[in-house]
Amino acid sequence: MRAIIVSEQVPRDGYEPRELATTFDVPIAARSVLAAGWDPAEACLRLGPWSRLVVARVLLIDAVGMSNRIKIGLQLAPEQTTFAAYREAWLQADALGVDSLWDWDHFFPVAGDPHGPCLEGWTTLAVLGGQTRHATVGPLVLSMSYRNPALLSKMATLLDLATGGRLILGLGAGWYRRDYQEFGYPFGTAAERLANLERGIQIMRDRWTRDQPRPTRGHVPILIGGGGERVTLRIVARYADLWNAFGPAASFAHKNRILDAWCRAVGRDPGAIERTVVIEDDDLPDLDAFVRAGAQHLIYRSYSPFDLGTVAQLLQWRNRQNIGPATGASE
Repeated sequence: MRAIIVSEQVPRDGYEPRELATTFDVPIAARSVLAAGWDPAEACLRLGPWSRLVVARVLLIDAVGMSNRIKIGLQLAPEQTTFAAYREAWLQADALGVDSLWDWDHFFPVAGDPHGPCLEGWTTLAVLGGQTRHATVGPLVLSMSYRNPALLSKMATLLDLATGGRLILGLGAGWYRRDYQEFGYPFGTAAERLANLERGIQIMRDRWTRDQPRPTRGHVPILIGGGGERVTLRIVARYADLWNAFGPAASFAHKNRILDAWCRAVGRDPGAIERTVVIEDDDLPDLDAFVRAGAQHLIYRSYSPFDLGTVAQLLQWRNRQNIGPATGASE
């Protein structure tokens, strides 16, 4: 049995609101019926008076608390799979209600058979981004080395418009030597790749102020991935709308504090940068620790064959975190 009912599935699956509440839980039922367009008073009536506090909490979160929401994203590794299987998993995850969907930017597999299939990241995103209905979409992350930044600004603008403003442009300096060598890109040094990343971001931001059409919000939100404390986090502090790093939670907390310090050094509000972290199966027991460390957006990485059972459990955890315990409600 599924752990989460998405609003679109409520009428399709034939559940009555009270059955939703008793079969699953009150917070999920309340959010589902409200998202489906019910009047709050009707939601309280149909779910029962014992759910009124939960409905009020949902409305309060939606009205004033969205910036503090915990988000769950999903990165589907576009390797060792077919496009048909990848598309199916992507669209199923969107229907489940994930907050974000991500691929990555490699030309060859990072894990498994080194000669196995690997889907090109930007084309995959361009095809599936427009088919996505709910989640934000993005690459986690594009290597700045592989595409002319002025051209990339135009590519990102069109995908931003095609997705109704749901694109997040994930960027990084690049690291996978095989991609560079086999496709003829100069690998250079880490310092050279980081300088290229910063220069590319500057070019894109400039193009977005001059070229037509412009992105939905005037610019495409930029996520920068990496944890280098002397250079990468300075670039994040200056240019990023989102930052991505890895665990464990203690390491993430340390990097998060360094980023805060860089924000103060460059005159940026640390709160302006959304903190995201990639988690894998070994990190699942530490979800609360990541949140305490400052993570606002946890992105679960899944490999082929894709199993969305863990994603459903993460979404249930997210919903409980965001609504909070309904203390004071009587059954």
